Amino acid sequence: MKKLVKYLLLGLGVMTLNGALYAQKLYIYDQNTNLPLSEAQVKSCDGQTKLNQTGIEGFVTMIQYASCYLIEADGYLARTVGSDEIKANSGKIPMFPNQHSVDEVVVSASKFNEKRKDLAQKVQVISKQELALMNQSSTADVLANSGNVFVQKSQLGGGSPIIRGFETNKVLLVVDGVRLNNAIYRGGHLQNVITMDNGVMDRVEVVFGPGAVVYGSDAIGGVMHFTTKNPTLSTTDKTLIKASAFTRYMSAVNGYAAHADVSMGTKRLGSLTSFTYSNFGDLRQGARRNDFVGSFGARPWYVTHIHGVDSIIVNLDSNLQVGSGYSQHDVLQKFTFKQKEGVLHKLNLQLSNSSNIDRYDRLTQTSNGKPKYAEWYYGPQFRLMGAYTLELSNATNMYDAARITLGYQSIEESRMDRRFKKNFLNHRIENLDIVTLNADFSKKNGAHEIRYGVDAWYNKVNSTAYQENIVADTTASLDTRYPDGGSTMMSAAAYATHTWEINDKLILNDGLRASYVSLNAAFTDKTFFPFPFDDITQKHMALNGNLGLIYMPNKLWRMSLNGSTAFRAPNVDDLSKVFESVQGSVVVPNPNLKAEYAYNGEVGISRVLSEGLSIQATGYYTLLTNALTVGSGTFNGADSVVYDGQLSQVMTTTNAGRAYVYGFEAMLSGKLNDHLSMIATVNYTKGRNVSDSIPLDHIPPVFGKVAMVYTLGKLRMELFINYSGWKRLADYNMAGEDNFAYATPYGMPSWATVNARVNYNFSRQLSLQVACENILDQNYRNFASNISAPGRNFIVTLRGNF
Repeated sequence: MKKLVKYLLLGLGVMTLNGALYAQKLYIYDQNTNLPLSEAQVKSCDGQTKLNQTGIEGFVTMIQYASCYLIEADGYLARTVGSDEIKANSGKIPMFPNQHSVDEVVVSASKFNEKRKDLAQKVQVISKQELALMNQSSTADVLANSGNVFVQKSQLGGGSPIIRGFETNKVLLVVDGVRLNNAIYRGGHLQNVITMDNGVMDRVEVVFGPGAVVYGSDAIGGVMHFTTKNPTLSTTDKTLIKASAFTRYMSAVNGYAAHADVSMGTKRLGSLTSFTYSNFGDLRQGARRNDFVGSFGARPWYVTHIHGVDSIIVNLDSNLQVGSGYSQHDVLQKFTFKQKEGVLHKLNLQLSNSSNIDRYDRLTQTSNGKPKYAEWYYGPQFRLMGAYTLELSNATNMYDAARITLGYQSIEESRMDRRFKKNFLNHRIENLDIVTLNADFSKKNGAHEIRYGVDAWYNKVNSTAYQENIVADTTASLDTRYPDGGSTMMSAAAYATHTWEINDKLILNDGLRASYVSLNAAFTDKTFFPFPFDDITQKHMALNGNLGLIYMPNKLWRMSLNGSTAFRAPNVDDLSKVFESVQGSVVVPNPNLKAEYAYNGEVGISRVLSEGLSIQATGYYTLLTNALTVGSGTFNGADSVVYDGQLSQVMTTTNAGRAYVYGFEAMLSGKLNDHLSMIATVNYTKGRNVSDSIPLDHIPPVFGKVAMVYTLGKLRMELFINYSGWKRLADYNMAGEDNFAYATPYGMPSWATVNARVNYNFSRQLSLQVACENILDQNYRNFASNISAPGRNFIVTLRGNF
């Protein structure tokens, strides 16, 4: 018996030694950032060994020896590595990002994970790795550098995204599943996207084309879905602590930013705390001006208040856009509680607040040869959000996965303006309380996958105003921007989408949504405007659908055909505001507006040219009915009224009948060899009213980007060109929001900037990023923008991950 035990122990020792000799420990990491990849899957090339997965730190131990391993990770090119390569690299295996490929996982199109190849609709993903490498100062600049989203700016503290010629309240913003569009999202230009901190983003997804079936009203041009980081739970009994931080300097604004986030997690409870502070000085525009630009955009003077008197000061550096600086801080706190396997509770708290933000364009206006305004600024842009989410992943007869989110938002926006040499400072303040509810479910049955849900939201708008005498320190009444009796807006809807993998070559997408939207606004005080109505009440019902077909004849080609509808119910801003649109024009309420509808068709084609390199193109046509546009109007029979002390032409939002938008998008992207990759994009859009062929506003010129990236070990270098075509005055909408008053006599000239970025990883924990944007110091301005773009801009960022 003793001999038997002895032999057994000896055999066990030999087996253990054999396993130790042949076990291989691999470290899987991102080639561009040097950061570890968790949940990468590793197995032998012949499939004989057990499937293993990397942990949080990117390590995996292969107990069973194999001479060749297959490694796969979401968002990365699959690769095989042999034992010789593993030995030569000490077990360290870099993975190359597979951005823009059909195998990339997206969330925004259906609210659940699915591969891009299963979607007939175009979706672009900007991963957290790409966000870090882009090294941009705001989320607006992230979108502008995507190569597929055009961004307008009225001031440095802003950025209004345009997707396929649709902007502001015709595109939808969503953060962590919570709808951001609210009852006062206007038809002009919006700056709300800067309230989302890109320093704590996990990913940004852009859905191109109508998203009304899943998201409801406003999603005509597309959906921008922002997902923030989550706490990381520990897989062991030890508390897992992870942290990241960066500090950044930007020369064009002589500004800086600092960010830090800390994640702590046990097996069941996790916490993530994030803080970002940004301080931007006045923006310096480019010094190199072509003949068409001339002195356009120069800032030869500015106004300041000296000893109680408004004084015009000569700007010694006319390229310095005095009055554009601001600061902002963003706070995020998340808690995660894993009640049991398949039951996850999340609490998401977000706060964004800024300093006063000068409306730069208004500070450059003149009247009778003198400055029109001494002051014109937005008050602090305040956004507070709290959301609770319940995630269920244990399959039942009704669903395989479920997500229920209840959210609350408190928003404050304000506008202050004072005429030059006048003592009266006008204050207009808007406060919103917003409640949202989403319940989404997913169920797979064979080749069919159904996603369905219900959602509802409620907006309450409180609009106040007063006039302050800055000398006498007294206040007086003032007309409000929105109805002073308060406004409410609500919606309820149900939807279902379906994906059918007919075979390995054909996939069908379809969906349907029924929506109800109501609005009520009360006009109590008619002292300033004797409106012929006391309140506005509207109710809208809409049925939207989509139908798409994907055909993949082989692994190289992919073709898609998609049809979809969308709608937008007029909101409080459309129906009831009074404001100065352009100098000398005032927009007044129109209680008779109807909902606008969109009918969209698009066709896409893509081809894999080589491993990791592909080309894709999409053409689309959108027909708008009851399109909301701004045109000439009357108020109590008069075509002009006195507003803010000036005789102004009456304008009003109307349903213009029918309009169309069409265009195409193309992209060449991917890996050229083990060290070199590229991306090139082009976007073309055209839009007109059908009845009179007048150009639609918000239609950008041709734009895009071209970039080459070289990676070698710890070094990553990128050279890229952003470009925009010429927007001629003949293509401007003179009554809309194209801001022709801030264009040159030739329209907005074309431009291209040459830019470079270098990233060096000293270690897994520390990296240095140096960029020079607009190397040639070109002077240019984006279409419809009222502030010139940055000149030569050096950006230096030190980034740490611990």
